[in-house]
Amino acid sequence: MSQSSMPPSGPPATNLEKAEQPEEAQQAENPYADQQPGTGTPTAPQSEVPQQGFPTAPGYPVAPAPPAAPARTNVVLGLAAAVGAALVAAGVYGAIIGATRHEIGWAAVGVGFLIGLAAGRVGGRSPVLPIVSVVLSVGSVYLGQLIGEAMIGAKDNGVGFNEVFFQHFDWVQEAWKAEADPLTFVFFAIAAYVAFSSTQKAGR
Repeated sequence: MSQSSMPPSGPPATNLEKAEQPEEAQQAENPYADQQPGTGTPTAPQSEVPQQGFPTAPGYPVAPAPPAAPARTNVVLGLAAAVGAALVAAGVYGAIIGATRHEIGWAAVGVGFLIGLAAGRVGGRSPVLPIVSVVLSVGSVYLGQLIGEAMIGAKDNGVGFNEVFFQHFDWVQEAWKAEADPLTFVFFAIAAYVAFSSTQKAGR
């Protein structure tokens, strides 16, 4: 008597059941399911596909820029230095006029430069110092011209400089007014301009 084969214990898996299986189980059953059609090459998972574009290079450490140095200002010392320079320049300028009996343009330039240099180097950056230097340079040139007039008058009259300058200061002023000409005021402008520019340059 022939034995009949036993039917399978369960119904065969249908396509619907396969579709409901997890993706991992389907790939385990068919490892070539992700092959590109017509190439036979497995398709890489989406997460492994490199992104288009240039990769971002790691940044190099950059040292922070040093903070800007604070502006150097000392108005009080700058004013003191400018006043001292103005007195010295006036004395030198007056001595030149007394010795040569002429007003010299380069001497007026030197007066403005000396005052501006002293104010800028000592006082630093300050909007007040250039203006003060202009005023002091004009006063220094004027004082130097008075000193020169007093020296000339002292030589002509055979008396001392102190006597003429301090005891007869009104005569010195009258002599300056009598000899002043347009070139005298040009020297004022030259000294003022040089003092202003020199103060700004020296204060940087």
